[in-house]
Amino acid sequence: MLAGCIFVGVAVPPLAALLRDTLTVTVAGLMTLVLLRIDLVQVLGYLRRPLLVAALLVWILIACPLIVFALVQMAGLDGPLGAALVIMATGCAATSSPAFARLVGLDASISLVVAVVSTLLVPFTAPPLALGLLGIDLAISIWGLMARLALIVGLPLLLALAIRRVVPAERLGGWSGMVDGTVVLLLVIYGIGVMDGLQAKLLLDPLWVAGGLALAFIGNFGLNALTAVACLPAGRGVALATGLLSGNRNMALYLAVLPAATEPRILLFFALCQFPLFLSPFLLRPLYGRLRHAGLTG
Repeated sequence: MLAGCIFVGVAVPPLAALLRDTLTVTVAGLMTLVLLRIDLVQVLGYLRRPLLVAALLVWILIACPLIVFALVQMAGLDGPLGAALVIMATGCAATSSPAFARLVGLDASISLVVAVVSTLLVPFTAPPLALGLLGIDLAISIWGLMARLALIVGLPLLLALAIRRVVPAERLGGWSGMVDGTVVLLLVIYGIGVMDGLQAKLLLDPLWVAGGLALAFIGNFGLNALTAVACLPAGRGVALATGLLSGNRNMALYLAVLPAATEPRILLFFALCQFPLFLSPFLLRPLYGRLRHAGLTG
């Protein structure tokens, strides 16, 4: 369902256009339910290696955008695609990272910690990098983008904490199947809605779409490989898990908060980023399976 919904969004433009208008609410609902299913006390318990976690967060949220910016400048990739690739690198790890890690047999605990904490930090790191240091024009001020990201992350966090405080843990555990099912439904709605306008662009300029799609895969798998190599001193298991979550960045937050005046091709590139995001567990599982069989993921 998750992999198929993005193709449905491309194939059925009226449905994608209809669901595009619900994107902000859908992302807020997703954030709330995902945070509700995450025990923040458990997350804190995983912080047994605080220096390692801090180093991984600095790498993902600060080093990666700067490296991608430098590579984009060296390649002469001017215009919306280059800017969009850099912005993609400023994003937090996708909240689905722990599930993706489990799907391919990697350490889900480190993925959980980094995904959650990077999500909470991204309102304070991405806007100054993208709009300030790197000078990308997103038709919004640094403070405006910080405020919008803080709202789309902070309000679901507060709501999830309030629900956890009011609802007994036993009852909340009994709702787990319903919550997970709703998460899948919202992901399908998001996956379809985010494809709004992509079919029209595909028919009008197929070469641009093909190039953007190739760049999205290069960005995803490139950040994955670069991070895995950089994190090898922490152990192969940590390196591979961190690489996977570094490649899979959460573009939903940007799509939910960026103004309508944002360059359309930047938003379309974020839509194209959903293809490697949704497909990477299936595409990379054989590779990680071979590494696991060879004893290289531990």
